[in-house]
Amino acid sequence: MSENLVSIRVWGDFACFTRPEIKVERVSYPLMTPSAARGVLEAIFWEPQMLYLIDCIRVVRRGRWVSFRRNEVKSVVNTDKARKWMTSPDTFEPIQAGAGEDTDCAQRNMLALEDVEYVIRAEVRLSELGRRTGQVLPKYLDEFERRAKQGKCFHRPVLGVREFAASFEWIDDATRIRLVEWPKEELGLMLYDVFDPCQRAQGFRWLSDQEMERSQAAHAANTERLPKGRRRGGSPGPIPRHEGRPVKAQAAFFHARIKDAHMDCHPDRVQIIWPKSREVF
Repeated sequence: MSENLVSIRVWGDFACFTRPEIKVERVSYPLMTPSAARGVLEAIFWEPQMLYLIDCIRVVRRGRWVSFRRNEVKSVVNTDKARKWMTSPDTFEPIQAGAGEDTDCAQRNMLALEDVEYVIRAEVRLSELGRRTGQVLPKYLDEFERRAKQGKCFHRPVLGVREFAASFEWIDDATRIRLVEWPKEELGLMLYDVFDPCQRAQGFRWLSDQEMERSQAAHAANTERLPKGRRRGGSPGPIPRHEGRPVKAQAAFFHARIKDAHMDCHPDRVQIIWPKSREVF
């Protein structure tokens, strides 16, 4: 497994890895969650033919607890309202994010972390989509290393929330970085991810216009092969616009433990708990 591991050092002025059990106010976990670490890596480089499995998170700077108040927007724009505004622009109602009584903002407290730094080590694997299309893993490892060394990313990585931007750099040997003194601690239940790693391993991507045209041509050819009595209402079915199966969001947790500023996160070594089905992997 050591041949397909990548390491990234990530740091920032503020971080908030929100606990989902606290509904109104934002309260952070004491360190980065595996889902936040995966988000940092996917912001640098990601393709449907590959996936990241967080191996461990090392704490270089633990950070200080800081509390402050900020304005948060209460209203959410859904797709139905957006479609209505597109067809009837006169009905457009903007979200008022400023101060005052007639705005959609609410002041909420946040308990966040200040001045944090972590080392993320992750395993890169090919998804079923990548194996089916004949991809090779070294291509994605080299691409990730090249982008990380040059500081490239698809969008700016964040530390928990979008307001807290993260800086990153490539690390050849993560064991040389001096970690903070954090001997041992039981952190209890921590959010692992909102997507099942087993389902993410299937891969998912939308088809391009050229691929849709080829699929429609193949669909029409299959329909012509059917007997005349079965062509009406007996076509092979609708043409899918994607490859792979969509993954439904569902929060999963695990028992987080810190030992020597090191938190093990690999799904093959920790127990992932899915609350709805109470299944443990």
